[in-house]
Amino acid sequence: MNTKQIDYCIELAHTLNFSRAAENLYVSQPTFSYQIRLLEEEVGFAIFERSGKGAGLTPAGAQFVSYLTGMREDLKRAIEQGQNFSAKYKDSISICMIVRQALFFLPEAMRLYAGTHPDVQILPIFQYENSVEVFLRNEADILFALKEQTRQIPGIQVHDLFESRIYLITQPDDPLAGRNLIREEDLYGRTLMVGGGSPTALKAVQHRLISSGRIDYFNSSDHDTTLTNVAAGRGVCLAPGFLNDHGGQFAWIPFDCRESLSCVLCTHREDRRPSVTAFVDTLRKLYTDAVAFPL
Repeated sequence: MNTKQIDYCIELAHTLNFSRAAENLYVSQPTFSYQIRLLEEEVGFAIFERSGKGAGLTPAGAQFVSYLTGMREDLKRAIEQGQNFSAKYKDSISICMIVRQALFFLPEAMRLYAGTHPDVQILPIFQYENSVEVFLRNEADILFALKEQTRQIPGIQVHDLFESRIYLITQPDDPLAGRNLIREEDLYGRTLMVGGGSPTALKAVQHRLISSGRIDYFNSSDHDTTLTNVAAGRGVCLAPGFLNDHGGQFAWIPFDCRESLSCVLCTHREDRRPSVTAFVDTLRKLYTDAVAFPL
């Protein structure tokens, strides 16, 4: 199977017409039909049903084309990345994080780093789940993580980045939005969104509040669902500051508690490239200098 046959197959699945598909790809119909037949012989099953009216996907063909389309998109992205890399860069550093806002200063770090390392590409990877596994499979060079996630992981170097405190998230017009600090008693009679893969420190605060018996709660599957519920007026929630995108859609008010979350960068111990060390140092300096920035 080659990329030409993949493109022919996907195009025919879209048009369900041999003549139109061949025309769209600027080849003759006999050539097009021959390549489709070779592909079906190679995979060992009929992808298309032929008729006088054109073509239709077989059940096996429909499933095959679905996988094929995803594979073709992945291949296209890989080729584009390769073209970008070969044209400008000599090295690449990938950094994995759960969401874009987790590293607020990442764009600034990339800009500063490009000034001193113009031939090194910084490639962000966003992995909402299983980011640690992605890093351990060597699919990322740097990992943004909570320190609690790294304690049992061998072969890594952990670099302290910042302490993220816990905030209450409300709608901007909520009566609590104008406060400078939220205390437990401020939430009495309110509904608190909980769950959604909360880290240990946050779970401890949630449990303590619910145990008071004076706060209702509602289970939410993940952070995005929680924010949707907050926007819909179904309740309020607590979250670590590193999830704040500072977009103004919600009010983020510091919550009065002893718990915080230690945010770190991880690198592979055997990766001793100076370029990786320099980028980690760039990020750490930005966070160290941001003394008054809410984290």
